[in-house]
Formats: sequence, C-alpha cells, structure tokens
Amino acid sequence: MAMMLMLERVWNLIAWYLRPLFKWLLRKTTRLCEMQRICYGQPAGALRAIGVEESMKQSRTKTIIDLMSYLDQKANERRFLGPSRAQVIDYSVFAILKVKDIKPEIHSQFVRSISVCLDQIWGYRQLSAELEHLRRTPYDAAQPEHEAKLRQLWSLLCPVTELTERISPQWKDIGFQGDDPKTDFRGMGVLGLDNLLFFSEHYTSVARHVLTHSHHPTYGYSFAIVGINLTHLALQLVRSGQARSHFYNACAGHATVTAFHRFYCYLFFKFDAFWLAAKPRDIMEFGSIRDQFAAQMRRTLADHSAKLDVRLAVKNL
Repeated sequence: MAMMLMLERVWNLIAWYLRPLFKWLLRKTTRLCEMQRICYGQPAGALRAIGVEESMKQSRTKTIIDLMSYLDQKANERRFLGPSRAQVIDYSVFAILKVKDIKPEIHSQFVRSISVCLDQIWGYRQLSAELEHLRRTPYDAAQPEHEAKLRQLWSLLCPVTELTERISPQWKDIGFQGDDPKTDFRGMGVLGLDNLLFFSEHYTSVARHVLTHSHHPTYGYSFAIVGINLTHLALQLVRSGQARSHFYNACAGHATVTAFHRFYCYLFFKFDAFWLAAKPRDIMEFGSIRDQFAAQMRRTLADHSAKLDVRLAVKNL
C-alpha cells in the first residue's frame, strides 16, 4: 500500500511538471487552448463547467490566477450575482480572451460558452456563501418574519388543527423536540426553517405524506428534526462541491437559493423512502442510516451527468 501511494505521488508530480508541455503540444496541433477544447468538446452542463473550473484551477498563468481570486472575492462577499454581474462576466471573458490570444469574432461560440461556465461556477460559489449566511442567521422570536414563517409551517402541515399557543407541546406533532421550536434551529439557523417551509409550501402533498410516515408506530421519526439534519447534509454537499454536477446540469445559468431548496426537498423525499426501506429497529439507528444515505447520494452526484429529478410526486395520494 505504501509503495502504491508513493508511486501515485511520483506520477502526480511528473504529471504536474509535464502538464504545460502537453498543453503546448495540444495547442500547436489543434490551435485551440484547453478551455476552448473543453467548451467545444463537452456538452453544456457539468462536464463543460467542471472541465473549465479544473482547467482554471490548474492554470499557472498569473492573469488567470488573479482573475479567480477576483471572482472568488465577489462570490464570497455575495456580490458576484449583483447588479454588475453582466459586467463582471464580460470583464472576465475579456481577460481570458486576451491572455489566451483568442479572437472573439472567430470564436463567438466560445465566448457564449465560457460566459455561461463562469456564471455557473461563481454563481455556485456565491450560493454556498448565501447558504452559509442563512445558516449563521439565528432564529429570532422577536422577528415577526421568523414567527410568521413558523406559524405558516404549522398551517401547511396541519391545516385542520389549530395551533393553540405559540409555545405548545403540539409542535412535537410535526417533529420538534420541545414546546418551542426555536431551540431546534440553533445549528442551521433560519436556513433550516426556510427548507422545511419550502418543502411544505411547494410540495405540500408530498410533505404531508412524508409527515404521516414519520408517525409510523414502528419506523417513525421526528419530521422537523430529521428535516433540519438533512439541511446540514444538503449544505455539506454544496460546500464540498459534490453537488456541482446536479446544479450545473439542472440550472442553465447560475444556481439560486430556490434551486437549493428543491435539492433539499429531493433529499428529504428520498431519505424518507430510504429510512422506511431500511426498517430500523428504533430511532437509535438514525445516525447509521443517515450516513448510508449520504454515501449513496455522494455516489450519485459523483457522476458528472447527474441531474436529480426534483419533480416530486407520491403515487396514490
């Protein structure tokens, strides 16, 4: 094993040193730079965007390195997708064209393709920053907007049952741990609430169906707590970049928080089926089954053609 690891490191080192030579030879023979070959040779979506992303990350050209730092700063500050987004992309494309000596009037298709790739790559990075901002925003009972969302969640999931009091044991009926749900949002902040509310509002029939499964006498679980736990999983998949394939394939341009909510709803819907199929002895198996589910999702998303079907439906409702 140690020998194999050593050989792998040696090969990676050799490849790193030889990469400029390979790129030079390919450019001489094809008259196209690496990003052009990717944009012309790969279909729109993850295969193209991830190819461009990896090419830029491995670049040793100062202009490309500086451009990536500039775009990263924009995304991390949540300003890439602001009013100046079009100008930022145009500036970035111009920088690439200039350093790669590409004539836009000849390679107009490349200009369009690379523009979309930049929008997807740094839109995804800004999405990660947006989600982290929501996660860090605590649930505040003094905020009318937060309280309204919480009451709306109850109304959507339990439309025929009135919530008698704001602090009530009734909250346990939809899977909160205690009488006041705000304490359960400490880890995921308002992002956890927004996910649960989106699921209940945009996939109402499915969410109510999943809620009935959570009340199963043998395989039941805490609907809201599991939902917040799945917010953590969804956020992990985005942060790590493992969810890139889905978002690059599902979104023609940049990913949005709404697209993330739909991704979360898919995870919740699929986890519910996964949990029931596992037939756990009790809730103490939650950690193990969640980890198995997470591993399955990571395998699915590792395929660059992955595009999750978020058109959720339950048969025979």
